[in-house]
Amino acid sequence: MNAELEHIWSRVTDGLAEAVEEPVFRIWLGPLSPLELEGSKLTVAAPPQTCAWVRERFGRALQAAVAAVLGPEATVDVVAISGGPASDSRTDRHAPRERSQSAALIEPAAALNPKLTFGQFVIGDSNRLAHAAALTVGEMPAQAYNPLFICGPPGVGKTHLLRSIEAYILAHSPGLQVRSTTGEAFTNEFRQALTSSRIDAFKAGFRHVDVLLIDDVQFLERKAKTEEEFFHTFNALYEAGSQIVLSSDRPPRDLQALEDRLRERFQSGLVADIRAPDLSTRMAILRKRAQHDGVQDVDQLTLETIARRISVNVRALEGALIRVVAYSSLTGRRLNAELAREVLDGLYPQTPPRERSLSEIKAVVSAQYGITADELISPARGARVSLPRQLAMYLARELTDESLPSIGRAFGGRDHTTVLHALRRAKQRIATDPTYRTSAHTLLALLSDGAADRSA
Repeated sequence: MNAELEHIWSRVTDGLAEAVEEPVFRIWLGPLSPLELEGSKLTVAAPPQTCAWVRERFGRALQAAVAAVLGPEATVDVVAISGGPASDSRTDRHAPRERSQSAALIEPAAALNPKLTFGQFVIGDSNRLAHAAALTVGEMPAQAYNPLFICGPPGVGKTHLLRSIEAYILAHSPGLQVRSTTGEAFTNEFRQALTSSRIDAFKAGFRHVDVLLIDDVQFLERKAKTEEEFFHTFNALYEAGSQIVLSSDRPPRDLQALEDRLRERFQSGLVADIRAPDLSTRMAILRKRAQHDGVQDVDQLTLETIARRISVNVRALEGALIRVVAYSSLTGRRLNAELAREVLDGLYPQTPPRERSLSEIKAVVSAQYGITADELISPARGARVSLPRQLAMYLARELTDESLPSIGRAFGGRDHTTVLHALRRAKQRIATDPTYRTSAHTLLALLSDGAADRSA
């Protein structure tokens, strides 16, 4: 590089450093280097892995910085160059990530599972959007949906999609650093870093990555210091152009115990919900699992028997198949629908669901939305309280034999016309609002499978 070009580039980078945040400059613009100046056209070299992103994301900033030095007629062209200064700069940028450029940074409990890939994920109406979004993120990290927030009740495939994104990126973009963890693990690691004075190392471990996947992010609720740290981690990654993928058992707006600023960031990208699978999807899941496990002698009726008995949780669905197949193998009995019914009667007896009381319904809904039972029955009319109140009244009508006046009395002395209005609004939202529908399905599952006994 001649002295004149070096001087020009130094002035350009000074302008860039002032125009963007320091982490953004360090990660994306610092590795750039000038190749030649021909007339008023400056050609700049970028690492091949980031060239397209730099050109698209920072093209205007580069043009402005070059024009400020060379004049308004100046232009800039960014080209991909392997080797030389640009490659050296990229190597320097990844110095804090020495652990491996060809493997994900994963928690011990979250090691890659060959069953948790896109190829093993069964697509249905209940998860089509979430699957398509996750696959797009795997193919084009940080270029489509960022952040991607996947929500749904337990056991419907959220973790499967996060692991699928991880596996896909490792297979097709091995140069990217992937960090995969859970909300609980993030919290525990942050606490340990605080007590051991290793907070800088903690920040480096989470902020110097290309892709961050966090499962069960609802675990951050009511943990003020952890929320604060994750807020800054989120901002640092987003500003650096890194991909963020989160999952939760509720949509962002229902994470009422989180700070508003964090909840707003969660819903600033794409929120994709997953619902409980329908019968045809459950059948496909069972067929896929039987094929993967090499189970040859299971017929359609046996699979349908299992699929009809277990309707909410995919993990429980697959576990039931494993249980039935194992029982057949250990006892030597034929694998058929009769055996499936016998085995499942012990695990999932076909007993009518116990009627829930109004107090139980109010307690579960309040806990799910992060409000108090007093707020639920208060005169407050804001969406934060009115939406869960309407849903609680809807559940009370569906799960109890209480009359409309009785439900109204239980919810702050409201009359039956108010209850009717709440029922209509709740049904309308369930039909048109995916996040509200997810909340309704989650609460129905909690109140139907005994989980409410632990929550009330």
